[in-house]
Amino acid sequence: MNLLLPMVALGLAGASPLEDYKVCQPHSKPWQVYLHGGGVSCSGALIDQWWIVTSSECTPSSYSTIASLGEHDVTAEEGTEQHVPVADVIRHSPYRSPLHSLMMVRLARPAHFNQYVQPIPLPSRCPQPGETCYVSGWGSTIPNQYEPPQRLKCITVPVVDDQTCMNTFPEFLFWSLGMVCAGQVNTDNCLNNGGSVMVCDGQLQGVQWFRNGCSNPAHPTVYTKLCKYNNWINNVMDRYASILPTETTPRMMT
Repeated sequence: MNLLLPMVALGLAGASPLEDYKVCQPHSKPWQVYLHGGGVSCSGALIDQWWIVTSSECTPSSYSTIASLGEHDVTAEEGTEQHVPVADVIRHSPYRSPLHSLMMVRLARPAHFNQYVQPIPLPSRCPQPGETCYVSGWGSTIPNQYEPPQRLKCITVPVVDDQTCMNTFPEFLFWSLGMVCAGQVNTDNCLNNGGSVMVCDGQLQGVQWFRNGCSNPAHPTVYTKLCKYNNWINNVMDRYASILPTETTPRMMT
């Protein structure tokens, strides 16, 4: 009987070493977007009332995928959400190139900015090795463990130098100047959610590309280096400006 009690206590506690506590403060990342529907479940970043940036791993479909803004717990309606259909999807060319992983998503109607929904500025500089950045997305932060999306997760990661990143690449990956790596041994470097958003010094610096840190916790995770894509992003928005309503608010830039 005495042996049985500790076993029962452990079962009731349900606290395994793999339990994941890295939940964001609710609505602390008002630019975070949950893209779902049409076979898609991934993250993105709101950069303008019409536009979202995500990685090529996330493949939303026009009018089949919904962009949910103001989300925290995706399994419950909290009264803060704006659910907007995706109108257009623009992939960086050449599509499926190992050198690029970037996609822009246009909303079918503009986002309404409030305390729960705000855009994140595009980068005015590139991230530097050793800089501390913050990654958010829905999914597990524990390597090699799947978790269905529920509440938004947040991790803190250091940017690592390019050579360190290249040294950890699997043979099937190719280095690109459009990549930046973050996370290292004994730090949080896994968030198992396509398009997870990396913010450094209040600016959008990355969307998740390869989750190396989720398969080997000693390896950094790869993000699209968004400071290299400012011109492309702005050119896409400018091309569509003439077909969008003229009462749009100014885009958030630094």
